[in-house]
Amino acid sequence: MASGMLWASRAASCLRISVFHRGFSTVLKDLKYADSHEWVKVTGNAATIGITDHAQDHLGDVVYVELPEVGAAVKQGDSFGAVESVKATSDINSPVSGKVVEVNEELSNSPALVNSSPYEAGWIIKVEMNDAGELKNLMDSEKYSKFCEEEDSKH
Repeated sequence: MASGMLWASRAASCLRISVFHRGFSTVLKDLKYADSHEWVKVTGNAATIGITDHAQDHLGDVVYVELPEVGAAVKQGDSFGAVESVKATSDINSPVSGKVVEVNEELSNSPALVNSSPYEAGWIIKVEMNDAGELKNLMDSEKYSKFCEEEDSKH
């Protein structure tokens, strides 16, 4: 009887890890997503940019965020900063082109906001966009969710 319980317990923990682990990443409907796991929220020609819940989950605990200077030019697909975690350092790429008009100074003191609130308090930069047409190169929430599932199934 005890060995049956142990087997069931092991099976349950294996299932929990493989089946349910990725199901908890949040993808917000009103955002656009890059295949490098950044999100952008657009209001007029202003774009707020951060890394996705999926990205922060894979990175682990964020310990440092490298921010660009206000006024710096960013180009769609190019790196503008980095996120350093206990596991790795990862470039942050801009999903749109434009000029940085604000950086999230809170991240200097509290880089873990990227983990705890990737879509709200953990935003990284705000950009005045040059070309709203670039948004059509990005994924909507449905495509991005599918993209993450496919990417995770390869690992």
